[in-house]
Amino acid sequence: MPTKREQFVQTIRAQWLGQRMRELRDERGLTLKYVAAYLGVEFSTLARYERAEWPFRRDHVMALLDVYGVYDERDRTHLVQLAQDAWRINKWEEDFEGAVYDATFVDYPWLESRAREICAYSTMIVPGLLQTAGYAETMIRHYEGSAAVEHRVQKWLHLRLDRQKVLNDKDTQLTVILEESVLHRPVGGKSVLRGQLEHLKEISRRPQIDIRVIPTSMGAHDGTYGSFFLFQMPPPYPAVACVEHLAGRLFVEATSAERYEKAYASLREAALSDSESVALIATLAEELS
Repeated sequence: MPTKREQFVQTIRAQWLGQRMRELRDERGLTLKYVAAYLGVEFSTLARYERAEWPFRRDHVMALLDVYGVYDERDRTHLVQLAQDAWRINKWEEDFEGAVYDATFVDYPWLESRAREICAYSTMIVPGLLQTAGYAETMIRHYEGSAAVEHRVQKWLHLRLDRQKVLNDKDTQLTVILEESVLHRPVGGKSVLRGQLEHLKEISRRPQIDIRVIPTSMGAHDGTYGSFFLFQMPPPYPAVACVEHLAGRLFVEATSAERYEKAYASLREAALSDSESVALIATLAEELS
């Protein structure tokens, strides 16, 4: 019969906490053996904590934060709370802090860098990983609104474009399904949209990138509930789905993410083939010339 530890789902909370605790240990130049001896556990146990194979104990996290010299109250509270909630697979992320990114829990770059496949379904705009600088800046200025400050706009723009480096990793597959209306929406004006469409056409030539379009002629389908991202994580970690809304983000994992996996498979079936999709994108780009 499996033990309680063997039944533990390796949630993104546990992964996030394990990675952060490992980073803190490395920053202090401490070995697994040294820290494990301080805690009174086997060094293999500590290694499993850091790999999220076993959930970090709350008291162990508190003790290690003392060893690692983490005294900021907010940081300590956050990490201890992660240990306490390591078993949870769903959570609302409330508040984007008035901008495009929310780093209070887990962020897109972290998930993108760990996923073996990134799947995106978009009904309104081109996903950030495929946006040109002009398209991205237009969206960021829109999100920031009348309170936009130039240095903040440039900061978010740099972060968004920096995220796209994950596409240089040939081991990471990116699959994007777009509603055809996305290709007609004049974000940034005619020139910016044309540049964006040409970028989609060019980047689709990479073997690890698959772009598909659902034509407006398609009737009801499994995208009824709107855009979402699906991160297929390497074994043994469960898939993670992410939905953005006006108040923040919702992350769901494991069995809760299975509905998104099924929906994405259905959407892929409903979409045009990759060659048909690229041909449509090229035609629309040409019409804007």
